[in-house]
Formats: sequence, structure tokens, C-alpha cells
Amino acid sequence: MDCIRFTLNGRVVEERSVPPTLTLLQYLRYTQGLTGTKEGCAEGDCGACTVAILDADAQGGPAWRAVNSCLVLLPMLQGKQVVSVEGIAQGGAPHPAQESLVQALGSQCGYCTPGVVMSMFEACYRKDLDQPWKLDDQMCGNLCRCTGYRPIKDATKQVAGTLPDDKFRVALKDAPRADMKLSYQAGAQRYFTPTTVEELGARLAEHPEARIVCGGTDVSLEVTKRYQELPLVISVEGVPELRRMEKLSDGTVRIGATATLSDVEAFTEMPLPPVHRMLRYFASRQIKNRGTVGGNLCNASPIGDMAPVLLSLDASVELTSRNGTRRVPLKEFFLSYRKTALQKGEFLSAVLVPPIPSDARASAYKVSKRRELDISAVAAGFLVRVDGGGLVVEARLGFGGMAATPARARQTEAALVGKPWNEQTVEEAALLLDKDFAPISDHRGSSWYRATVAKNLLRGFFVETQKDPVPALPQRPTATVQLEQV
Repeated sequence: MDCIRFTLNGRVVEERSVPPTLTLLQYLRYTQGLTGTKEGCAEGDCGACTVAILDADAQGGPAWRAVNSCLVLLPMLQGKQVVSVEGIAQGGAPHPAQESLVQALGSQCGYCTPGVVMSMFEACYRKDLDQPWKLDDQMCGNLCRCTGYRPIKDATKQVAGTLPDDKFRVALKDAPRADMKLSYQAGAQRYFTPTTVEELGARLAEHPEARIVCGGTDVSLEVTKRYQELPLVISVEGVPELRRMEKLSDGTVRIGATATLSDVEAFTEMPLPPVHRMLRYFASRQIKNRGTVGGNLCNASPIGDMAPVLLSLDASVELTSRNGTRRVPLKEFFLSYRKTALQKGEFLSAVLVPPIPSDARASAYKVSKRRELDISAVAAGFLVRVDGGGLVVEARLGFGGMAATPARARQTEAALVGKPWNEQTVEEAALLLDKDFAPISDHRGSSWYRATVAKNLLRGFFVETQKDPVPALPQRPTATVQLEQV
């Protein structure tokens, strides 16, 4: 299709001349006049611009997903259903999310309120909000500077998982997969969305200079913050095979490159607890609903949070082109700062993670200035195998934020192997991290801070895995005072 076509608040819209880098936020406000959706940060941090998109391919079945409209480029909506805050009332009556927020006194100035409502809108139709931390996770991407979060949380509790019997619930039943096929041009800008692996390979072979995009949580910042035009974009979002996740017969978990992080989080809770644990505080719900595992790896950021844990689990990646697929160990994928082993015409199609050995201790850590919604100063993934005699037979220590690329701590690993897994061994090995890494100082932390944190994470891993070799992340409240109802 040569026009952008999607459903907005129940009506079909078509656009043939807008720039393909126009964001949904800008389109809603300045083209459609739907000014309920607000612009706060234009980088996915504040949640004021939150809208909902029907995701027919979500893990567990079709689902409404709250997303940051400031990071969604209009062609990413091809064939989809979008709802803004203006479209959720029915028959003149407020949506339960709106009514609940009113009754709980959850709005003051009102600037953040539309985004808060739309995050609550997703919560209404979720069936998996069975633990307190999941409510926090659902709402953590919405800042409110004047109301206070207690009434917002109270309102969310009232509606979470209620599945209102309305048109939005009906839309989830047997929702058809969006046909995202698109070949679009406006001026000098072009945007392609292939829908098969073969077509994607052909497009990349034809346009090796194209910018590959999926969720847009990183690339879109080049539009909203650096004001780049992105003359040629190829989206991988429209290929269903690239989103598939499965557990293979040998226990290996295969994660499609375009699987959203919220889906990966849900899928890995049992087979890969360290991955699930890292994703818990990876980003806001809105970001995880759009960000992908492939995107996080391919941007090759030294502070990308998925790489360290996947390095520790000995993951590999599938790199595909029209000439076939090759498999590369993740430890060989990152070549230098922001440079990967991807060749011209190739795209990352999947990540393969072998099962965690029964004799292993494994976990993941992220240290940042804020618990929610912050880029890590240091991230780490650890796996240590210990034999029946208490000796370390293998160690894999992955770190982010410590070098130009995510990397393994080779000298520290070697110092652990063959030694008894005890406090003295860990203490001696931790000191070798200074030989493995020479971290820089920046606004997230000094070189001394990063080096000290890295050592402490290894020490903490030893302590934490004494009772449970593959520990789940405990739920700890953010507030200092917790009020219990009697």
C-alpha cells in the first residue's frame, strides 16, 4: 500500500503526503486537533502523551497496549487500531478508568491526566495483574508533579483487570493481525514495511544504506531530539515470524528479534529468570510495549541492559539476509562502540538462549539513580557453575556501562574457575575487575563509582545465590512508610 492507513478512535484515516517521520503525537495534536494527548518530554519519559494501540500479536493473545505517542512514527501504525483519550468514553459516559480517577481525586492540574488514564485503560483489559509490583510497573511510566501518586494508585487498583464489557473488550476477541505492508514516499523520504522475511531481505539488499527500525524507542529520538530526517527507513515490525518466541526441544529459548520487551518479560519468567529479572526495571511499561530485544542489541549501546545478562547466559544471535542465516555468539556480535557484526543486507532475526545448567547460579543486576525509568550506570549478568565438590567449573560475567561495548570480564572469570566458590575466592576475583575494565566518568557515575559497584555486584551475587541459585527479584516497596489496612 502506498498510503498510511489505520483506525483512530473508531474511524479509518488515510494519509498520503505527511512525512514518514511525523510522530503520532504531532499528528494527533496538529493534524487531527486531538489535544488531550499532551507533549511533555518528547522522549518517552513522562507518559503525558500515552495512547493505546491494539496489539493482535501480543504474548497470550490480542491486547490493548499503552505506548508513548511521541516515539511512534505514523507509518508504524499501518493497519492498526489506535485510541486516544478522546475516544474511550462511550455513549456520553466516561470510561471506567476516567470515572475511577475522578472518584479517587487523582487529578489536579490535569496535564498528566490523559496519559495516566490511558495507562489505566490498558490495566482495565489485562488479565495478569495478579501481584502488587505489576500495578507499579503498569503505571511507572507516568509522571505527575502535583496530584501525588497515592490517589492514582488507588484508582488503578479499582479498575485493574476488571475487563469492562464494552466495545474495547469486544475488539480483543479474535482481533485480526494488522496488515502492515507499506511502500510509502513523501518528498525525498521513503519508508518500507515488508511483511515476509524474503521481502525484507530483498529490500535490504536493494537499500543497504536504509535505517532499520521496529519499535522506535531509540531511533525516534533522532527525530524528536536531534531533528534528523531519516531519508530511508525499513521497518521489520510487519514480519510475523520475527516476533515469535518458543522453547525448543533441547530447552533453548528462541526469542524473535521483534518480540516486545513486555512480551519477553512475561515469556521468560519460568525458563529464564535472570532475563525476566532484568526486564522488571528495564523501562516503563509504555517503552517495553514498543521496545524490542533485537533493537536493544543492534544499537550496540555500551549501556544496553539486555546484553550483559544475555552474555552471561551464553546467548547467540541469528543474522539473516537474502542469502541465508548465520549464527553468531553474542560475545562476538559487539565489535566496537556502536558497531556490530551485522553485514550489509543483514538483519538480526532471533536470539537463542541455552537452558540454565542445573549446577549453575545465575542472576542479573541493574544499578541506576532511580529505580524506575532510568539508564543504568552499571548493569551485570552473572552465571557461575559449581560442581559437587564446591569448585567453580565455569564463570560468565557480563557487564554494561564498563567499556565501549557490553563485555565479559575475562580475567575475573579465569580467576574463579577451579577455585572453591566461597567468599575468599570471590573477594580475590573481584579485585581483578580493575584489570578487565577501565570505565569512564560521566553524568551517570564516576569511573571509581562504576568500578566499585561492579565489585559489589559480584559480592552481592555470591551472597544472594547462597540460598537460591537462580533468585527471583523480590518486591520491595519504594516508599519508606507502608500503611497496612486493619
